[in-house]
Amino acid sequence: MKAPLVVLGATGGVGRGVVQAAIDSGRPVIAVARRSSELKALKAGYPQADLTVLAGSVANDAAGAKLARALRKLGRPFAGVVAAVCGSAERGRLLDSPAQFLRRKLDEDLLPHLAAARHLLPLLAERDRGGTYVLIGGPGSEHPWAGYGHRSIGAAALRMLARVLHDEARQQAVRVQLLAVDTPVCTEFNQRHSCPEWPSALSVGQRALALIDHDAGDEPPRPIVPYAVRAPGPALLPPRIRLPSPPASREHATPASSAPPATRPPATSPAPTSPAPASPAPASTNTVPKTVPLPAAAIATAQEPDCMSDDKTQRCLLDARALLKSLTAPNPKQEPTPR
Repeated sequence: MKAPLVVLGATGGVGRGVVQAAIDSGRPVIAVARRSSELKALKAGYPQADLTVLAGSVANDAAGAKLARALRKLGRPFAGVVAAVCGSAERGRLLDSPAQFLRRKLDEDLLPHLAAARHLLPLLAERDRGGTYVLIGGPGSEHPWAGYGHRSIGAAALRMLARVLHDEARQQAVRVQLLAVDTPVCTEFNQRHSCPEWPSALSVGQRALALIDHDAGDEPPRPIVPYAVRAPGPALLPPRIRLPSPPASREHATPASSAPPATRPPATSPAPTSPAPASPAPASTNTVPKTVPLPAAAIATAQEPDCMSDDKTQRCLLDARALLKSLTAPNPKQEPTPR
């Protein structure tokens, strides 16, 4: 039988996804959250599962020590911990807020992870094979999140905290990893206004569970594991590029069915106002003069239909070639230049 999994913040949006992923895989779960009422509602949703609820907090060192004692009293050594702890989603600019605002947000978003790790990592180290401690990070850790700068600072600090804990926990034979989710997560609380490209809380829970079940004999674990959303959008251009034909003049555009044959001489035409060349060469609108070479990149793109250049580059090349053809095509209204 599998050892239970401890989920911190089990009644939150992401925490519920972790609980569901663990229960779906047949693993026992110890769900930890602050409010007993929400824990009871969570347990009622899985009547047949091995789900133990425990009211507790990791807001500070005292609360973390109390939770560790309560977990030890259960007498069930657990295989791993998933910390889905996050503060309130308060919005505001840092420049418009006092310094105390950032201090308070770090107390809510960052320090609880340190308090939990300090008191729960020793419990994981008591197992013969150690265990895995997974932190779930939020968006904004690499690029500023507009309107949520405090969240970006907290997420960036959490990445470094995970690296430090990863190195320090090696002495206890415990693996610490951060699952970096760089986009908001679709949960049951925000699904009405969530975006289609956001990952679901269940998928995040499944990825966290895969880190818990990571075999120690595999490749060395990384402290930061990115959650990559595999949802490529449709290609803007087909793989094989079709070059557009040069544009024709609107005044002289005629349907193909009514166009006169190339060998038929034209009807009566007015005398030219200026002397014409003795033997004018017939102009072809489908060729490009050799004196104006095409860009090498455009030729390579046209000859290699499977090239891996991005769509924006391909569009620029097509526009450049169409512009060259329009500039070099002979204009029927232009008078011939006398010799």
